[in-house]
Amino acid sequence: MPHVVPRRLVLSALIATLLASTAATAQDAGIDAQGKAPTQLDSVVVTGTRSVNRSQESSLSPIDIVSAKDLQSVGDTQLGAVLSRLIPSLNFPRAPGNDGSGIVRPAALRGLSPDQTLVLVNGKRWHTTALLNLQGALGRGSAPADLNSIPISAVDHIEVLRDGASAQYGSDAIAGVINVVLKGAAKPGGNEASITAGRYSAGDGKQWQGEASLGVPLGGDKGWARLSVVDGHADATNRGGRDYRDPASPVYGERTQRIGEPDITNHQALLNVQYALAKDIDFYAFASTSSREGTSPALFRAYDSARNVPSIYPNGFLPLNDVQSVDSALVAGVRGTTGSGWRWDISGNYGRNHVSIDPTHTLNVDLGAASPTSFNAGRLIATQKAFDVDVAKDLSVGWLQNPVTLAFGVEYLYQRYGIEAGDAASYFGTGSQGFPGFQPADAGYHSRHDVAEYISLENQLTDKLSGSLAVRHEDYTDFGKTTSGTLSARYDFTDTFALRGTAGTGFRAPSLAQQFYTTTSTNVIGGVPTQIRNFAVTDAVARALGAEPLKAEKSHNYTLGATYLPGDWTFSLDVYQITIGNRVVPSENLVGDDVQAYLTSQGYANIQGGSYFTNALKTRTRGVDLSGGYRLDLGNAGLWQFTAAYNRNHTSILSVAANPPQLAQNGLELVRVGHIAQGYITDGAPRDKIALGSDYSLGDWAFHGTLTRYGQFRQNQDPISNPGYDQTFPSRWLLDLSASYKVDSWTFTAGVDNLTNVYPQKYKAGSDGAVGGTWPYPDYSPFGYSGRYLYTRVAYRW
Repeated sequence: MPHVVPRRLVLSALIATLLASTAATAQDAGIDAQGKAPTQLDSVVVTGTRSVNRSQESSLSPIDIVSAKDLQSVGDTQLGAVLSRLIPSLNFPRAPGNDGSGIVRPAALRGLSPDQTLVLVNGKRWHTTALLNLQGALGRGSAPADLNSIPISAVDHIEVLRDGASAQYGSDAIAGVINVVLKGAAKPGGNEASITAGRYSAGDGKQWQGEASLGVPLGGDKGWARLSVVDGHADATNRGGRDYRDPASPVYGERTQRIGEPDITNHQALLNVQYALAKDIDFYAFASTSSREGTSPALFRAYDSARNVPSIYPNGFLPLNDVQSVDSALVAGVRGTTGSGWRWDISGNYGRNHVSIDPTHTLNVDLGAASPTSFNAGRLIATQKAFDVDVAKDLSVGWLQNPVTLAFGVEYLYQRYGIEAGDAASYFGTGSQGFPGFQPADAGYHSRHDVAEYISLENQLTDKLSGSLAVRHEDYTDFGKTTSGTLSARYDFTDTFALRGTAGTGFRAPSLAQQFYTTTSTNVIGGVPTQIRNFAVTDAVARALGAEPLKAEKSHNYTLGATYLPGDWTFSLDVYQITIGNRVVPSENLVGDDVQAYLTSQGYANIQGGSYFTNALKTRTRGVDLSGGYRLDLGNAGLWQFTAAYNRNHTSILSVAANPPQLAQNGLELVRVGHIAQGYITDGAPRDKIALGSDYSLGDWAFHGTLTRYGQFRQNQDPISNPGYDQTFPSRWLLDLSASYKVDSWTFTAGVDNLTNVYPQKYKAGSDGAVGGTWPYPDYSPFGYSGRYLYTRVAYRW
């Protein structure tokens, strides 16, 4: 087994923190000297700007700020899931199985693919996961960053830039940027330990999670170190239907399929450090480690099917995949300010993700009764190394009334992706059921380098007009060079009303996983088990089927918005359009007798067909973001705050690449993007989303409520074998409520998520997705389908 975070170490750190709290000075975090809570988080932002005094209210692009308190407002302990409750433009589908995507879950902005959103931690590029989502999940074919690998207890706040930012940050920032800002200095009231426990009202899904964050000073007032740890476990839920497909089956009428939340065990730790080396020169670093383990179910294999050995499983069996994601990161650097006002920052960045998917409770039919029932299927490894130099200064220009912020820098980026083969039994013949192992021919390591340079200018041109310009050039060793640019402007008509807009270009480098991921699986096509191979684009067979080297995705982004801040009210409205060319997607499976005959004629005998990644699509996404808030100070009667936010977007496919000439010349046709896959892209995310929040505090009591509406989404079915079964799932409202009571430094919270026990609409009877009724709910419901969740939380702050 791969290295995991020792459970005893994480638990020891948590216990030590709890013990330390008993001797600490009791003072609640965020309370000022007069005992009053601040009305809002400091609104200075660092995402999307190089200026040191840009606020959320004066930003040139739309930015959401999510505080640590906001992250504790719901019972869910997954960072991506919490953000999706708070930010309407962010989607976090609850994939039930699909190999590892139920354990390593992607988050996406503005209805686009998860890998088109860039994740930063303290402004530094976070590494991506090694897992490639291929089994029908939303974001199919993506390998994005894993937000859930970041401990919530380490987060001070999160800035979500809802605008393209490739010119500032490079690849992936097409839909926007999620910048996780970590907790820092040791200060009174800044330490916390908590434990959360809950379960679903159906009686399953019991879970607990302990968190702690402890800061200590270093060298007197020269620096600080903060350790944040998380340890927890969640049991699985099951909302599978009863199996009435075969009256002769020994399990007829039983629940043979497991769908719902997976069981997950989670261990995380993050250390954040800063130390003054000299006047105006600081050393900083943060290091994290995370291990998340869970079990993901595949489809049930019937007792009499070609995929079972009855002597091993006389009643049939449900293959399970033990999934483990081990994540580690280290960022270290030195920054400072010269006497002449130049700000500089030099840093190194390392990140690694290691994913294993090991089938259990399964078999390999080609090994017969001698087959083992658990397998080592191999490993996926993704590594990132980066070196950054950033320089900025506010320059006085005689003909401008305010200084110009000049920023420039260079980045060297190294990325590596590897596949390690599994045991021979896992890939022999058709391989282990549920997830066949990686073959020696699949294995290998692939890498690339990138050198980037950027420059940006930002200025408050007049009292009312401000603007910025950024240009970035990249040179990748695989696909080549690209240049991105962004122009932003803002005009404040009054102290309360302003218009802002951005126009820019962006790009996303095709991931190494998309270029080189190779695996073989057995799909039942037309009732016939068929071996399907996902080829690397460099594979000779893939080239015979029309594969070409992948190019970078290119985007054109336009945003126009307005802000209105009258008194205690806040309003913002932003409309946007994002056009993406050369969009990378996995092709459909090219199979059949004609395909096999063609491959044989090309010298590739005994290959039944397969798929590969291709720059197949041009898409356009249009949408609108609307948000507002109101703060009502009732004096002795308490403080009441209201928030409302709305997002609506839709993606259209403008064009699909033509059939590869190699196939057209031989009378074959590759369906680049099929009907089902097009549905994932255009209608898989909710068409719109509404989030209404209310917070009321009175003395030691605090109450929170969130009402979220998830708009309709659509799932397409096979138009040939199952015509007319495309299904639009209607919108749903979910209500979350919680109440907290503070006693000295203790806070006790009780809450319920999805109070009214809402589920998505079920599949139509007979549809492909329903699997004979055993899989009643849609795969990528935006809020899952486990129902009402009740929880309690106890927190101690000092």
